[in-house]
Amino acid sequence: MLSQSALKGWSELPAFYVEWGHQTPIKDMNSLCLAEALKESNVKQAIRIIDETSFHLNRNQSYANMPAEKNLRGVLRSEVDRSVSRDSIVIVDSLNSIKGYRYELWCLARGAGIRYCVLYCDVEETHCRKWNEERREKAEANYDDKIFEDLVRRFERPDIKNRWDVPLFELRPHEDGIETRSAVLGDAVLFLTKTVNSRSRDVKVLQPTIATQSNRFSEANSLYELDKATQEVVGAVVEAQAQAMGGPLNGISLGQELPTINISRSVGLPELQRLRRTFIKLTGQTSLSGPPPPSDAESAKRMFIDYLHRELETA
Repeated sequence: MLSQSALKGWSELPAFYVEWGHQTPIKDMNSLCLAEALKESNVKQAIRIIDETSFHLNRNQSYANMPAEKNLRGVLRSEVDRSVSRDSIVIVDSLNSIKGYRYELWCLARGAGIRYCVLYCDVEETHCRKWNEERREKAEANYDDKIFEDLVRRFERPDIKNRWDVPLFELRPHEDGIETRSAVLGDAVLFLTKTVNSRSRDVKVLQPTIATQSNRFSEANSLYELDKATQEVVGAVVEAQAQAMGGPLNGISLGQELPTINISRSVGLPELQRLRRTFIKLTGQTSLSGPPPPSDAESAKRMFIDYLHRELETA
């Protein structure tokens, strides 16, 4: 059996954030039933569906080649990144058939510190093929045969051994149908809306880590400013060393409000770039438990210059 792979896919529900994957004749019914089941549970969070249709994307053009498919995933991922929060449930209605992409979406959920589960629509390939042909006969949106075969071939089934595929709820629409009272949908909704207390089983909430929590960086373009500022400092040092012919550097100025750069030895570009990367990483680590990284170029340059002085004095 090939789970409904490219055409029906599966859904991921990050707590207060939901992922639904497929593209089939009952696509709309799937996502709408899921949304309706959440509403019937009297969930307080806002519910939003994100899919290709929202961006007027044609399914055949979007999966015609790797660059187009990569662009599609990037568009959806960016929208999820902007939308995910503890105050909303986002239904991402797309294939999500590549495990690496599911991992990226899981990281977004983890970075937001929310619950997460996977609702997988398991349908045999023959049913997918039949649904696709029926859509073609009705002149409805469908996959070209070549693209259909390629998507089926590359489909990567969710696996409970992967942490980004659990908790895993499996739905079989061709056997059980799809309705708001479906037991599987009910289990998924319960997981997302369950209140944790001393008597109930703990609902796992993904915890942000240094690798996944990027929100604080992006809030005020901090990462961009940090990267740009440190590059300018490295460039100034490299240029000054070229003019000094390898001699000591004293009094390199990048602005009136910034400390001058004083380096007693020649420092190669590889070492400077290594120090720059380490500085950015350390700044990000500090921001998780302390104040956010600098959001303006002057502050970033000042911090990096101080870091260079400390590191190069002890090197």
